[in-house]
Amino acid sequence: MKTILLLLLLFLPKIVSQVSATGFEENILEKDEKLAKQMSAATVNFLKTLTADQKREAVTVFADTLRFDWHYTPRARKGLPIKKMQAEQRKAAMSMIRLVMSDEGYRKVEEIMDMENILRIIESRPPNDTYRDPENYAFLIYGTPGTDAWGWRMEGHHVSLHFTSLNEQITFTPGFMGSNPGQVLIDVPQKGKRILAEEQDVAFTLLHSLNPSQLEKVVLGIASPNEMFTTNSRKASLEKMQGLAMKDMNQEQKTTFKKLIMIYLQRYHITLKNQQWAQLEKAGLDQVNFAWMGDQTPIIGAGHGHYYRIHGPGFLIEFDNTQNGGNHIHSVVRDLTNDFGEDMLRLHYAKGHK
Repeated sequence: MKTILLLLLLFLPKIVSQVSATGFEENILEKDEKLAKQMSAATVNFLKTLTADQKREAVTVFADTLRFDWHYTPRARKGLPIKKMQAEQRKAAMSMIRLVMSDEGYRKVEEIMDMENILRIIESRPPNDTYRDPENYAFLIYGTPGTDAWGWRMEGHHVSLHFTSLNEQITFTPGFMGSNPGQVLIDVPQKGKRILAEEQDVAFTLLHSLNPSQLEKVVLGIASPNEMFTTNSRKASLEKMQGLAMKDMNQEQKTTFKKLIMIYLQRYHITLKNQQWAQLEKAGLDQVNFAWMGDQTPIIGAGHGHYYRIHGPGFLIEFDNTQNGGNHIHSVVRDLTNDFGEDMLRLHYAKGHK
């Protein structure tokens, strides 16, 4: 009995969640079995509320190449849109998102959807317009929840969320969030709202903390690209890492840089956030690069477009605010090897599993 107690005392500190200096809870030794089961249960609960016709719209096989056909523009989408759901079904669908996102992430999803109402006003569209439509967000499930490999996505204008589950492990990339306008300038109750304010402000804080020699490495061009480089590609790829590596920053700059990365990861459930942070630490945080293009002055609109990226081994974040005079934001989190769970699935099949 004494031996068992001694072993517990030795290993318990490695399992119990602690808060690190970066703000991430260090419970990375735990598997996400609980979350995987909860995600499966939430999806099954959603499916139970649907009619047979709705299920035919909402479900496809896991091998369907639709899994990789994603975008963040207002277009026709496969899946069951919110506009075709009853109140109970909508609640069940949004519960799926609430489960895998943090409170902050869920709030951003809801606010991005609501921004469609603002765009209707800005573009002088009628209230029943279907191009700018806060209900035109579709849910699509791949395979059978709880089986060997399955997944789901929720997608519409400026939101594209993808979750893949295998052996009770979950991947959550690509994950896209955008905002048009980046800041609401017209005279409406939401005037002044900036959904992705932190993603923008902390990046400027980091940029303005750099000395001239650091800026020479960070700034890749004076013109901002009109779009993220990887756009909606199935597999994200950049020719090389550019910019300033974390190892070449002072301590204060490193803290700000880590905070910026955290802003993107903390959109998600704590387990998924920790999972990605652990991968970054394993690959080497010192190798993560920060690069910038475009205007270095944080002025909303008036043509002041800017772009930055965070690029490390196997990991990429892109932020672009160039369109609409620098008031139209696109941002994405990508895993350069494991988007859509592809690397996880490859390793699984390589071991002889079907």
